[in-house]
Amino acid sequence: MIIVLQIITGMLLLQLLFALWNAAQLPKLGAGADQSVPEALPVKAAPEGRRLSVLIPARNEAHNIANCLSSVLACSKGGIGPEIIVLDDSSSDGTGAVAAAAGGVRVQVLQGQELPEGWLGKSHACAQLAKAAEGEWLLFLDADVRLQPPALQAALSTAYAQGGGMVTGFPRQDTGTWLERLVVPLMVFTVICHLPVPLVRGSRDPRFVAAHGGFILIHRDCYARCGGHEAIRSELVDDMALARAVKRAGEPVCLADITDYVRVRMYRSAGEVWNGYRKNIYAGTGRSPLLLLAVLIMYFLFYLLPPAAVLYYCLTGQPGAALLPAAAVLTGIAIKRISDAAGRQPVWFCFLLPAGIFCLSLIAAASWRGSGSRRGYEWKGRRYS
Repeated sequence: MIIVLQIITGMLLLQLLFALWNAAQLPKLGAGADQSVPEALPVKAAPEGRRLSVLIPARNEAHNIANCLSSVLACSKGGIGPEIIVLDDSSSDGTGAVAAAAGGVRVQVLQGQELPEGWLGKSHACAQLAKAAEGEWLLFLDADVRLQPPALQAALSTAYAQGGGMVTGFPRQDTGTWLERLVVPLMVFTVICHLPVPLVRGSRDPRFVAAHGGFILIHRDCYARCGGHEAIRSELVDDMALARAVKRAGEPVCLADITDYVRVRMYRSAGEVWNGYRKNIYAGTGRSPLLLLAVLIMYFLFYLLPPAAVLYYCLTGQPGAALLPAAAVLTGIAIKRISDAAGRQPVWFCFLLPAGIFCLSLIAAASWRGSGSRRGYEWKGRRYS
């Protein structure tokens, strides 16, 4: 056991160094895709046509859509004046009426068409929005996203500096319930720990991508070349699938730090966290049980075995033997703090790492089981397999 713990501690120290380096590689939104632009570039409002279309697919988002639109409209004070379109995707809670009242003449509200065979709901909604949009750049936002006033200026600055392709990033996550705090920040944790950020922009390999569907800015020509949402119409994890399609089309993808400008609360209960992650985790591994198992084993060895060993040695009266696994626990906490700092999360969240990994593992196992069952997954009144 001692040798195993020594190896784990050594690997965690290497992981810590990688996380420190990797977090520093995230370009700030508004500074250009390669951080070569020190300040946000001025963006002039186009006298003819649209520079930017803000596209919001919304299904049963009556509780979110007004605040989302208010934050988008507040960004227009700088003269960008984007086209704003909301698609009411067969909502049963009056989302379309709330959007129309909140947006007034500045916002176009579309009624979504019936879902065709072979399509998943969000991809179909986004495809309809893209077809209706007139902008040179298309910004897909989720209804639970809230923008700070300089957000559109910063996004277009990075987009024009890159010259095309896609710009995306992970918003600052607001959390309230216990499972949100345990699990939701682990999205950034997995990126900081495992994905070399420079390869997202610098490599053409579609395996090196990360994207958040709540904030995806893509050039219209790039969208057409990669096939848009039609090319990924049956993909459950649509944001990652679209990013891979962009890379396969030879276009650049920028994963930026957008936490200064974009916030989101994706889930509002433990049940929503469970069902949302359960729907996506297994699909996110390419539906590979071996890959999922390998990840779970690694997470168990790195983040669950050391605290269990500390507890065991303390309970059996061997406090000296607990020092090595305690060092591993502290290193894991330090890694989590680096990722939490990148995601602008509270300092104390890093101490939740073992509990968060345990809960994530349970959801991952349920995600794998759901893929093999007839019931599949349910989200916002639709069933997925």
